[in-house]
Amino acid sequence: MLVRKIEEQINKWIDDSEKALLLSGARQVGKTYIIRKCLKNKGCDFVEFNLIKQPEVVKLIAESTSIDDLILKLSLYSSTKIVPYKTIIFFDEIQKYKEIVTKIKFLVEDKRFRYVLSGSLLGVEIVNLKSAPVGYLQSLNMYPLDFEEFLQIFHVTDDIKKVLKKAFVERTKVDDIIHNKLMEMFRLYLIIGGMPSAVEKYVETNNIDDVITEHSSIIEQYKLDFTQYEEENKKLKISRIYEMMPSELNEKNKRFMVSNMGDKFRIEKIEDSFVWLIKAGVAIPVYNVTEPTVPLKMNVKSSLFKFFISDVGLLTTMYGKTTKLKIVNKEKNVNYGAVYENVVAQELSAHGFEGYYYNSKKLGELDFVVEYHDEVLPIEVKSGKDYEKHSALNNVMKIKNYGLNQAFVFSDHNVETKGNIVYYPVYMTMFLLKDDLEVKLPSPKNLSF
Repeated sequence: MLVRKIEEQINKWIDDSEKALLLSGARQVGKTYIIRKCLKNKGCDFVEFNLIKQPEVVKLIAESTSIDDLILKLSLYSSTKIVPYKTIIFFDEIQKYKEIVTKIKFLVEDKRFRYVLSGSLLGVEIVNLKSAPVGYLQSLNMYPLDFEEFLQIFHVTDDIKKVLKKAFVERTKVDDIIHNKLMEMFRLYLIIGGMPSAVEKYVETNNIDDVITEHSSIIEQYKLDFTQYEEENKKLKISRIYEMMPSELNEKNKRFMVSNMGDKFRIEKIEDSFVWLIKAGVAIPVYNVTEPTVPLKMNVKSSLFKFFISDVGLLTTMYGKTTKLKIVNKEKNVNYGAVYENVVAQELSAHGFEGYYYNSKKLGELDFVVEYHDEVLPIEVKSGKDYEKHSALNNVMKIKNYGLNQAFVFSDHNVETKGNIVYYPVYMTMFLLKDDLEVKLPSPKNLSF
């Protein structure tokens, strides 16, 4: 049974929140499973309605004339008794009736029941709703398993993770045996990824073909979503972009080149297709910044970007079985750069970072820049032996006006520090977490005359 980090936040909601809970994320990341698990583990009395499998429930909700009418109809429909002030009502796959989000304010205000909402494509479906229930809805986003969550299938103990975290914080070398074992696990993560069904299939069978079958099924479901997009003329554009992403990442600078789609395409005309993929949770954007200075968002050049697949296992499946076998066998004739950068983008996104990259004709290109410890942190990702060669990073670090105090380089190699550049094994991206900085504001009394 896979343990997910988001369980802590869901359990906290169960314990002390009166708001409704909305859990969103891409298809197949395990939303329904984790909600059921948390509710059952907490001993909650709950009833579940799936708006895809039970389309008649959509009609019940839409045609209800009041909260009493809705509860009465749900009670008659459900085989489980719905008890006021006790039962939690779980609406799953709410993208089939996204208007339920606008009704949640009144349901929460009624106070007789608590509500959990979940679904896929919610970033796409809910964005155009006229009324958002501000103050009545807590929203959480769920991702594929990150690498630390993936480690549980190998029974990596908390003690080992503490040793690794200590090495990360203190910047000390990891024992070679532990390091080599973690790199083996990381290479498996590259081919299996973090989609729960693929991870569970690997645990059950240890068969790469079974894992690929799971990935292929997920990719086909994504493509089906693309074809169901409301505007006919955009279906092919979304599918084309998604299918191009692996090859675009395989290019030298990994930047998505709209021109490769054909002469008739311009970013201004198809920008909403990229936005659709992002909001659907199947793609991760990393935008160009004109300067690596805080705040990075002020320096964004949104017409230049890298576009990563939301799960590295799906990416390597899209590259083909041969690529997966070469990764496991540590063969050199594989473009690990694309795969490594994708997994770093995935980890940054899952850990709450907004990822950017920096490029200068004069200085060169940095793979990623993020805001970390309240300052800009340049990140380079190296997949080969020449991990200490990074001319662009050296150039940028010399610019005093940028005020860059440190940089991280992630590669296959052990922890090492040279000047203000720290070299980490790539699996240590699991410890790169976004800080929730506490901003202490002065009391109004202290500002009064």
